[in-house]
Amino acid sequence: MMTEQSHSDALTDPSPARVRPRAAMPNGIPPRFDLPIPDRAEVITANVLKLTEGTPNQRLRFILQALIKHLHEFVNETDLTTDEWMAAIQFMTRVGQASTPSRDEMSSLSSILGMNSLVDALNNPTTEKATESSLLGPFYTDDTPIVSNGGSIASEGNGEYLYVEGCVLNVDGVPIPDAIIDAWETDADGRYDLEYTDRSHPDCRGRLRSAKDGTFGFRAVVPSPYAIPNDGPVAELLLLMNRHNMRPSHLHIAVQAPGYRKLVTQFFPEDCTYLQSDCVFGVKKSLLVKLELVNDEAKARERGFPDGASFKLMRLPIILSTDEQFKAHQKSEETV
Repeated sequence: MMTEQSHSDALTDPSPARVRPRAAMPNGIPPRFDLPIPDRAEVITANVLKLTEGTPNQRLRFILQALIKHLHEFVNETDLTTDEWMAAIQFMTRVGQASTPSRDEMSSLSSILGMNSLVDALNNPTTEKATESSLLGPFYTDDTPIVSNGGSIASEGNGEYLYVEGCVLNVDGVPIPDAIIDAWETDADGRYDLEYTDRSHPDCRGRLRSAKDGTFGFRAVVPSPYAIPNDGPVAELLLLMNRHNMRPSHLHIAVQAPGYRKLVTQFFPEDCTYLQSDCVFGVKKSLLVKLELVNDEAKARERGFPDGASFKLMRLPIILSTDEQFKAHQKSEETV
């Protein structure tokens, strides 16, 4: 119960000043159209589309109009309820909140819905004989050590020995010398070096150049299948869809040379369990490779493996199309 003294204090003591939020400022763009009041559902769609007509960038205007049409058609087709739409908004909010500099939850969502692979396929139509592309993935980094041709991209103890060898050629079979080859992969535990909180240096990744005859080779480890993060909203969606969260084992390769279309791809050992159900849809038949077991101590020493008499051998066919060949093929695809 408030005493007389405390009541008096309450009347005389000034209350703390209210902290007002900063007001949003008008952006200075005046109304462009006298739009009809949206008294019907279809008028809402028409009004939104009308307002996009003022978008100065033609390509952006086209994309926005197509997006709006498909979103509104989706709502109409599914007869979406308010609760369902709010749940979707809350889900997307949580996807954004789960994203960090080392974890791109939004990209994971796009990947499990096949969007990343679809965009990659549409932007990289397969040219005759050229090696097919695949996803760059979230674990590429410029923090990559330079290794000599025949050197190692992985430190000791990261997994079973693997030797990767191949030749960079053009579509006519002519070797391409001095091509820059980036390679990165997981260790035996299915983790990239960027996922380790105590990472002190890059590992299981390296950059080298093809020799005068286009050949290249490097020591690595046999990559392992791995799960994408299972502790966020994307993982919850996979469970709701009764889908696993596994990626098949793969080796990332990126190759570039002056005058040629840059290749970003992945190669997949052909015996992996998850090839036909890759949770991000990155596998292509032409990118399956055989791992050959080599039980020969002399050959292991010749390739620089310091311990053990056996290793796996992966042979990579790398064929690049020129920039002109790619553009011509892309143009022909658009006219079909």
